[in-house]
Amino acid sequence: MTRTRRGLALVAAVGLGLGVPGQAAVADQRDAVVWTETGAVRGSVTDQARVFQGIPYAAPPVGELRWQDPKPAAAWRGVRDGTRPGPACPQGPVEVPGGSKNEDCLYLNVTTPSEPAEGATAPKPVVVWVHGGGFYMGAGSNYHAERMAARGDVVVVTINYRLGVFGFFGHPGLSGSGTFGLKDQQAAMSWVARNAASFGGDPRNITIAGQSAGGISNCAHLTSPTARGLFDKAVLQSGSCDLDWLDNFDYRGQSADAIYEPLSSLEAQGRRAATDLGCEGEHDAAVLSCLRGLPVDKLMPKLDKFIQPAYGTEVLPENPADAIRYGRVQRVPVLAGHTRDEMTQSTSFYDQGKPMSGATYQAVMRETFGEHKDEVEARYPERAYDSAALRWAAITTDRKWACNQYSTSRALNRHVPVYQYEFADPDAPLLSPAPPTMPMGAQHASELWSLFDLHGIAAEFTPEQRRLSDQMIDYWAGFARSGDPGDADGPRWPRFRAGDRTPHVLALAPGAGGIRPVDLAAQDHCGFWAELEGGENGAGTDHR
Repeated sequence: MTRTRRGLALVAAVGLGLGVPGQAAVADQRDAVVWTETGAVRGSVTDQARVFQGIPYAAPPVGELRWQDPKPAAAWRGVRDGTRPGPACPQGPVEVPGGSKNEDCLYLNVTTPSEPAEGATAPKPVVVWVHGGGFYMGAGSNYHAERMAARGDVVVVTINYRLGVFGFFGHPGLSGSGTFGLKDQQAAMSWVARNAASFGGDPRNITIAGQSAGGISNCAHLTSPTARGLFDKAVLQSGSCDLDWLDNFDYRGQSADAIYEPLSSLEAQGRRAATDLGCEGEHDAAVLSCLRGLPVDKLMPKLDKFIQPAYGTEVLPENPADAIRYGRVQRVPVLAGHTRDEMTQSTSFYDQGKPMSGATYQAVMRETFGEHKDEVEARYPERAYDSAALRWAAITTDRKWACNQYSTSRALNRHVPVYQYEFADPDAPLLSPAPPTMPMGAQHASELWSLFDLHGIAAEFTPEQRRLSDQMIDYWAGFARSGDPGDADGPRWPRFRAGDRTPHVLALAPGAGGIRPVDLAAQDHCGFWAELEGGENGAGTDHR
């Protein structure tokens, strides 16, 4: 099947000091050293936070450990230098300068406030951040969490996990096919639960959060038996369990597909890839031995050919979308949402690196929607958009992202508390230094600037955007603390209730009145899309 890469791109008690694993550590103002279960780590101190980087949470998945479940990290003597991140997992140069070819990459980073909040004595909530990047790029160290930790008074852990062919490869006879990256994430969560107290965190109050591939991962963990009990809340940013797309959505010639893949399909693809790589034979064990012996360089051309977690496995017995629909989901609160203009990113370079032209728009509308083309265009009239590219971006944003997220929230809300948002800053900071070729609005991943300094760079916010960023950190931290973002000061955040006449999705935009409830199902035509594809009328896209 054809895969999309562009649409998923786009990542001490009260202090930090010496302590004993599993116990609250005592703050040491002279330096930043903590004891973990495998040894002591010295971090760095900023005005806002103490940061511990490059901590191994699992053994290097190299040699015979390639395509095996993560194994425990080895202990070390002395005090480990935690002032620099560990290597990123193998990938190209988009998210990591120069790329990476280092399989020894299962590291995490811990950020805590430099000083306890006034009057605070209790352990802090812990947020475990799972980066995005389409399952083929990204690193936890790209997300500098000092602002979130300091303002939110939380402990933030950012993690690496195996990517692409190293994390989601499958082959007959290979135990764990298609789920090694998810198992890495679960190993990191387990490490956090065992070591959180040494950093002042509460091991009984862990929130997993992530964007794009990270949000999709967390949706999977909500339904994974092997993740049961590893976290207490989940945040899904631009990553729903219902995420799928129709032909041509991100680029011309793309086939309709969904984000999770059946194991049988993945293993068939893995067998073909093994043949391409020169590893073939009658015995699966010999083929896998050959593949494990290949250098990283040999596997890199297959990196982005394996970017869909597999179901029908120990980690995901069934498609997470179906599991949630039938109530086979962890009973934890969920905060979920998307950006208002998710698809401007891919539409901006749809035509050989340029925004979609009018001619291309007409062609892909016919190819994608066929006899329903006129119905779709009537919902998105030409007069409402300044260009064909923006019209296509609106159509595909609603169909691929907004209504699928609404569908996931609707299914989850039958079993757990759900809070949904739409990030709607029309002038969100750009993700690339290159001048935009069309208006980008609140493009995919643009909300990340409000929570992190990406690659250590602080966004150039207007005063209104700075206030929005502060409010979002308050909401996210409030959710991590209690399971209700409404516990934070600021505009009320209503709980999601599908079918309620009262708007129940919170729009997040700067300026007076920018944070307000909206009727997302009506705004984004979710009833129309559901009816068009035979789903539940008005309930969001339900097309399986």
